[in-house]
Amino acid sequence: MSHFAAAVHIVTTDGRAGIRGTTVTSVCSVSDMPATLLVCLNASSAVNDRYEKNGCFAVNILAAEHESLAKAFAGEGKLSLDERFALANWAPLVTGAPILENALASFDCRLTDARIVATHRVLIGEVVGLNVAPSAPGLVYKERHFHTL
Repeated sequence: MSHFAAAVHIVTTDGRAGIRGTTVTSVCSVSDMPATLLVCLNASSAVNDRYEKNGCFAVNILAAEHESLAKAFAGEGKLSLDERFALANWAPLVTGAPILENALASFDCRLTDARIVATHRVLIGEVVGLNVAPSAPGLVYKERHFHTL
């Protein structure tokens, strides 16, 4: 799977179960009517159940300038969640999930379905809020390295 090039995102949530954010590449559009996204999160991380418990998530598409942020949210440096979120400016839109203020685009989603498939937790959410920034080079991940696109 390391040969599969993919855009880099930080997927976030916040609510009664607590805040969470993680770097992911497994994100895709499911439908445009209603706008719906699918996200895959590693099921071995117990804190990833916060997305389902909070009932919401935000997909923040990263620009090339966000590489260090992507590494931090992937666990590099072993920063706490508070330290990771302190590295950038975040604000909620509709659901309360943190939106990266200068992401290429951020999709605020209300969770509509969740299930475990093999090693991953698959989340499906209806887009209820959107923030789009000016166009900039994107960040992709391929063969275990970040690249600019």
